[in-house]
Amino acid sequence: MKLVLLFGPQAVGKMTVGQELEKITQLKLFHNHMTIDLLEPFFGFTPEMWRLTTHFREEIFKSFSQSDQFGMIFTFVWAFDLIEDWDFIEKICDIFSSNGAEIYYVELEANVEERLKRNVSPNRLEHKPTKRNITQSEAHLLSSIEQYRLNSNEGEIKQENYLKINNSNLAPDKVAQMIKKRFEL
Repeated sequence: MKLVLLFGPQAVGKMTVGQELEKITQLKLFHNHMTIDLLEPFFGFTPEMWRLTTHFREEIFKSFSQSDQFGMIFTFVWAFDLIEDWDFIEKICDIFSSNGAEIYYVELEANVEERLKRNVSPNRLEHKPTKRNITQSEAHLLSSIEQYRLNSNEGEIKQENYLKINNSNLAPDKVAQMIKKRFEL
């Protein structure tokens, strides 16, 4: 079992890179909006929606980590200045590692101009219904830059299986190939 944690700020290309990585490995993609977009129509962006999102994800992780699948790619936005995000990552990793999984950390970063372009890409809008309100999505992307630190500092992630890629000028399939090669997936 393998778990690829694919993280970075909004519209950096996590889902798209995950889709490409899924094509060239036996890993299954679980992008963060699969639960968000399921629950948002019922609860809006409320504390209850986030509670259920976390609960659903944890239950999926528990079941999947005990399966005979090759592994999972999970995408998410990690706010490095929020202890609850660190706790969530630790919990995910504990779920998988307690079942013998190897864990790989892949961080994407891109300049804000590129992220604003990607925020309106057809692939993103097709797979993430809550991002279709472009004005709201762009405002959230820009305000999060002021509110949170969404990329790690040098040396902050100490795990051996860690890769940070600036994909501002890299195609998603190229990034997926880099990940596959580095971790022999």
